[in-house]
Amino acid sequence: MERRVRDATCRVYGRTGWSGFSIEAVAREAGVGKASIYLRWTDRKNLLVDSLVTTLATVADVDTGSLREDLRLIVTHHLRYYFGDLKEAAFRMATEASLTPELRETWDTWRESQALAARATVRRGIERGDVPADVSVTLVLDTLLGGALMHALVTPQAMDGADIEELAASMVDFVLAAAHA
Repeated sequence: MERRVRDATCRVYGRTGWSGFSIEAVAREAGVGKASIYLRWTDRKNLLVDSLVTTLATVADVDTGSLREDLRLIVTHHLRYYFGDLKEAAFRMATEASLTPELRETWDTWRESQALAARATVRRGIERGDVPADVSVTLVLDTLLGGALMHALVTPQAMDGADIEELAASMVDFVLAAAHA
């Protein structure tokens, strides 16, 4: 039931935003009673934040031993949620959280944890000698993740798993080649 409610939460939020988001709407979308939702989540803010953090994108502190593979996994992860069924919720939260006091602090904390995990991944690659020591961690991540976001925003067609894997690998190879230039 929790997964069904979380997915419904993301769909409802993606369609309505914070101003139209309600536990009643989620209950209808998920096909469950409101009481079932309130047993697990105390209010709409907790329901939304838990659902987004759990369902959309959590970048783990990836360490496969290869910076190329680590970055490919991170970019693939982002592309999957940008092109996935719940993309509207991801895009809406990214823009709406800074404007919504009820969501801002929680979202900022989560976003910072994600940035720190990604930065740690690149720093380990530098320490292993996968890229030169003077490479900008920020520039590597901004180029890759900003490129993934921009691609999702301007690409009209949906991408499937193979397309996402290919794009992620191409982006990472391009950025790593530039880092070595």
